[in-house]
Amino acid sequence: MNNQLPLLVFTDLDGTLISHDGYSWDAARPALDVLRNIGAGIVMASSKTAPEIIALRRDLDLEEWPAIVENGAGFLAPNSRAAPPNAPYLALRLVLQSVPTELRRHYRGFGDMDVDEIALTTGLTPDAAELAGQRAFSEPGLWTGSAAERAEFLSVLADHKVSAREGGRFLTLSFGQTKADQMAEIIATYQPRHTVALGDAPNDVEMLEAAEFGVIVANLHREPLPVLDGEKTGKIIRTALAGPEGWNKAMLDLVTNLEIEQGNRHV
Repeated sequence: MNNQLPLLVFTDLDGTLISHDGYSWDAARPALDVLRNIGAGIVMASSKTAPEIIALRRDLDLEEWPAIVENGAGFLAPNSRAAPPNAPYLALRLVLQSVPTELRRHYRGFGDMDVDEIALTTGLTPDAAELAGQRAFSEPGLWTGSAAERAEFLSVLADHKVSAREGGRFLTLSFGQTKADQMAEIIATYQPRHTVALGDAPNDVEMLEAAEFGVIVANLHREPLPVLDGEKTGKIIRTALAGPEGWNKAMLDLVTNLEIEQGNRHV
């Protein structure tokens, strides 16, 4: 029996596997069931924190697989239910304190908000918002200044080796590492036969381009991603359906096209 992992799926969550409104993945259940039946691995790759991912990974029965947290700034080992140390986040907040006030006032990060404000800003429940505020590696926030001020803000941060990633709603700051960086290490560990990445936002682009197959999931709540090079060759496709509906159809189509059969389980 061939024990090689047939397919390793790297998926963004909000607006991709999970609906933008309602935070539901019910529409993706058929594809999730098929992926389990063929022995595929599913790696969450999100801007969410480790505590958020721990809860979601348990709910989706994906605890046996690693996860990429906080936009790739952190990694969560399989079956881990312990939040990582937050020293990188504390250092990041110190850098923010050093930014000139005329720029800093335009950026409101989760560390500047209480639980109620995080809930209001994200649409999360208060309990979920509390988990979202338990940062270890990165700081998501809202930018309200001009484009020129934003460029100056990012330039100041770059002097402190802080980089920014634009996600579905937030400008997220960290000391580096992307979803694609973590993805490469996970692929080297599991050595799957095929890889696919699914996402909807600019912070997913590197991951989409690094996978054997990329899927840009439609998101009606943001501007679509620009055309990527892989789309010219069919390596990257776009879904017509949004969120988990698009995710579901794309994954069912891919499994059919790859002719991966049930019982092809990884051991």
